[in-house]
Amino acid sequence: MTTIDPLRATCPAPRAETERVLLGHGSGGRLMAELLAEVIAPELDTPGPLEDAAVVGLGDTDVVFSTDGFVVTPRFFPGGDIGSLAVYGTVNDLAMRGARPVALSLAYLLEEGFPMAELRAITASVAEAARACGIPVVTGDTKVVGRGAADGVYLTTTGIGVRLPDAWPSASAGVPGDVVLVSGPIGAHGTAILSAREDLGFETAITSDSRPLHGLVAAMIGAGGADVHTLRDATRGGLASALNELAEASRVGVEIIEADVPVPAQVASACELLGLDPLHVANEGCLVAFVAPRSADAVLAAMRDDPAGREARVIGHVTGDPGRVTARTLVGASRIVDMLVGEQLPRIC
Repeated sequence: MTTIDPLRATCPAPRAETERVLLGHGSGGRLMAELLAEVIAPELDTPGPLEDAAVVGLGDTDVVFSTDGFVVTPRFFPGGDIGSLAVYGTVNDLAMRGARPVALSLAYLLEEGFPMAELRAITASVAEAARACGIPVVTGDTKVVGRGAADGVYLTTTGIGVRLPDAWPSASAGVPGDVVLVSGPIGAHGTAILSAREDLGFETAITSDSRPLHGLVAAMIGAGGADVHTLRDATRGGLASALNELAEASRVGVEIIEADVPVPAQVASACELLGLDPLHVANEGCLVAFVAPRSADAVLAAMRDDPAGREARVIGHVTGDPGRVTARTLVGASRIVDMLVGEQLPRIC
């Protein structure tokens, strides 16, 4: 009989998939970071760090430019739909570079047989969201593919904006000592999508936090100016992945206080039931910021005066331990907060 020494036993490492695209490559977590770093960015000679939007100098003006695709299922969910989500998602990416959004483009990829009534409803939602943000949709495109070649409808939005005065936020600008701020409760979007998709029927309805953040960012910049070092909306991969991305880009560490991270009770209950970590669950109306200590109180006050930041709070600080993100737990211990690995909730945006 063969015996195994438990002190020498090891588990085989999972084999990394390098020849085919997996769902996890679109998760916003570690697999997606590897895909961008190893496959896409090198071919395109993309300068790092990777940001939510690019700043392009045109004469004396800094134009901020971003594009995003939306494939969420279900297309209509508590708190929003694919149309408004497409507008807010691109507006927020521009805002994370300190930009005032100026214009959007909209492209449809439609599957043959898609209901015209649903297309009208989605387009009306795009129009309403764009008007609410004060941003026109100025150009676009439409393509139709055969039945079975797509899942109904996909949207792609591209946005341009102009950088606000004294706005220089960048993923690489965090420094040790910065205060870490979050604009509000986390986890609502991902759990709302999952509940609607699987018809889980939670007793307490969970509504997506999908909303625009450019007004909130303008208030933050007005209060803190260049002391607002970094901004990142915590979408795919959740707050955990956003913090890891910023820590890596800035070559710093982050320590958060778990008890100070706002997680709605219904989201916490749903995550516990489903075995999810709220830090990894997607958001669509929540940002995290690194702010210089001297301006943190003023920026926090400005956030709380804005409807999108009324529940903003301090959740931690930036450390000098490069690339290391930790959480101080409720019992006083410290745990590693890693990026999402694999695909937790597919098709959430």
